[in-house]
Amino acid sequence: MKVSQNELIAAAKAGEVVSFPTDTVPALAVRPDRATAIFALKHRSLEKPLILMAANFLDLQPYIQGTPSELAIWQQITQEYWPGALTLVLPASELVPEGINPGDRTTIGIRVPDLPLAREILSQTGALATTSANHSGESPLETTNAIAQAFPDVFLLHRSDLPCDVTVGSRLPSTVAKWTGEAWEILRQGNIVIKEK
Repeated sequence: MKVSQNELIAAAKAGEVVSFPTDTVPALAVRPDRATAIFALKHRSLEKPLILMAANFLDLQPYIQGTPSELAIWQQITQEYWPGALTLVLPASELVPEGINPGDRTTIGIRVPDLPLAREILSQTGALATTSANHSGESPLETTNAIAQAFPDVFLLHRSDLPCDVTVGSRLPSTVAKWTGEAWEILRQGNIVIKEK
């Protein structure tokens, strides 16, 4: 259902699944403690984790844990590449609900999108568990109309400056880099290239 930005933020805070544009592809998003709702909605394998998206690194820090030197390395990467299409997979803190990554409770993917509208929403909702807007195994949906048809019960951002049949975002997935304890391992290469050291 298409709703205003304020209605979408209220729905997200209430634990409903919402959808809004990002710098890559539109997201399905929900409060972290309600992450299982997205797995059910998408018929998604529990082996495929969701990622936490937020307006800034500070909002994501409670969900990760590392040594002071690791935190310094991670923060340096975020300062260089965020906001942007880079997902960092880091050691998860005890605050990460089991439903976000049922297959591996030890890690969590985090990202800050390079789209002011998305960060504006996230600054008011707090960190949200996110994934692309599509049914599992299908291509990501790119327009509000397509998402509305596939997910009629999801709260969709509707604004006059965002035509329902126009794609917002690069349509390319983010680069995914996992911290191994000593270096970065690239799990998926997107537009952003980081050094694996």
